[in-house]
Amino acid sequence: MARRLRFNGTDSRNGNCPAVHEDLDSGEILVQGTPLTDPQDISQLQHFGPGDVAVVVPRELLVHHGPKEVTHVPTLIDQAEFGQLFTTFEHSAWHLETRQGYASDREDPGYAEFLATGTTPYDLDSEWCVNIRQQTTDGKYVGRVRVVDDPPTDGQLFLLAYAGCNAATGEDVRNLWREEAKQLRLPDEDFWIFDSRLVAVLRFDDQDVFHDVEVITEPAEVLRYCQIRDAAVHGSVPYDEFAARLGAAR
Repeated sequence: MARRLRFNGTDSRNGNCPAVHEDLDSGEILVQGTPLTDPQDISQLQHFGPGDVAVVVPRELLVHHGPKEVTHVPTLIDQAEFGQLFTTFEHSAWHLETRQGYASDREDPGYAEFLATGTTPYDLDSEWCVNIRQQTTDGKYVGRVRVVDDPPTDGQLFLLAYAGCNAATGEDVRNLWREEAKQLRLPDEDFWIFDSRLVAVLRFDDQDVFHDVEVITEPAEVLRYCQIRDAAVHGSVPYDEFAARLGAAR
């Protein structure tokens, strides 16, 4: 059975070797680099077995992208504390959405209307919309990239229709296909980045119910998520352009 590997990062400007990956199940770290082949160099290595392979990587790679703790113990916050982040961030808040659907959307009365009519009602005077509109009016950036399956699920089509509400508050709303997300090595995680210094990973159960948030502030980990954000934004298109392409393809 193949490992479940997560790309942790690279310092290569070309996005190639060297790089660090992590086994999501065992926690083992895989370091990718240039093989050490000179026999005189290899002869100096201690405990080097017949099946071993040595690779050469810059010290900075391990400093920036290697683990900083032996056993990861997540820092969790509840939904109320998570909600406060949207009023206290200083300059930017960005979201990657990767799920096929969300229980909270299916419980929204507008979801049933969307399934029946194909249109999504929204309230620009809701607490969420009023706050985000105030934040963007103050010059702060709020954005998100939504990953969409091919064909899209009902939940993803609902959010695509609802994106007009997000945009009306000043959000930068974008989409990309899941296959493209895989090519960009985006993780299957939902998370927000606040001010490029704090990451809030949203945790769901098997029924798509949002239950708590893991907060990450370790600089190397935050950097990795910022790199994911940059790749996602670069590879995505504005929601209205994506919707037009989807409609033309049907």
